[in-house]
Formats: sequence, structure tokens, C-alpha cells
Amino acid sequence: MRIATKSSKLNISKLENTKKIADIFAKNIFKGNVILFYGEIGVGKTTFIKFLVNSLEKIDKKNISEITSPTFSLMNQYKLNKFDIHHYDLYRLKSEKDILSLNIFEDISDKIVLIEWPEILGEHKPKNTIDINFEYGENFNSRYLTISAYEKLKIFDEFKSL
Repeated sequence: MRIATKSSKLNISKLENTKKIADIFAKNIFKGNVILFYGEIGVGKTTFIKFLVNSLEKIDKKNISEITSPTFSLMNQYKLNKFDIHHYDLYRLKSEKDILSLNIFEDISDKIVLIEWPEILGEHKPKNTIDINFEYGENFNSRYLTISAYEKLKIFDEFKSL
């Protein structure tokens, strides 16, 4: 059963915490999931995605890929045995026309879609996304993420142990 819920802030100031959270998250996402990554430049979105994709590759017994932000290419694709991962960066897009030409949400049942800078999606944002909000703490000395999702409740119980 899917439950609408919201986690509390998770501290990702240390890289090891970011990796642990991404590893837990990787075990609880599935084909067809659309995950939206919100936050300022440099707050940790691409780093989290790197750990997430690498964790999914480990689970799938694939070689670990070098994960970079698709700021200029707009989309990076990672092929796993059971599904593909499409990683989009919409930072440079300026109009709805640009979004529609990418066909981001065309037949997503056999892939996981990761989108940085999803604010431009507006009314094109699909329902039931998993939203991850990244933010800096006071004086930019710490970083946090908050996950808002329709997702299995067990994922949030695992985060409490961190």
C-alpha cells in the first residue's frame, strides 16, 4: 500500500551520510518512479544522484559508472539489466516548448527518471512523484534533504537509524 508521507530533515553535511541515505533510497525505488531534485547550486543534488545510481548499479551487479551532471547534454542514460535510468538536468531550459521536445515522461514504465531543476515543469509535472528538497543550513556550513513522496513507509523507518 502506498502512503503519502513526509520525512523529517536528514543531515547530509557529511558525504558518508549522503551515501547511506542514497543506498537506503536505492533499495526502495522502482521502475516507473519519477524523482525530482530541488535545491540551490552546489547543495548536493548531483552528488546524491551519483551515490543513488552507483548503488542501483551495485544492486544490479553492474560496473560503477562515472556520474556527472547532464547540464549541457540535458540527459544522461544509465543502462541496468532490469531497467534504464534517465537523469535530466533542466537548469538551462527556458520554455515549456523545450520541456515538451525532450519527451521526458513518454513511456516511463520501464525506467527510473531523475530530474534536477524540475521547477520549470510547472503543469507538466507528473502526479505521484518523489520530491527531494536539498537546502543549506545556517551560514552554508551544513546541508539537509527532505523527502516528500508517495512511497513505502519502511523507507522512512530506515532513515531514523542514521
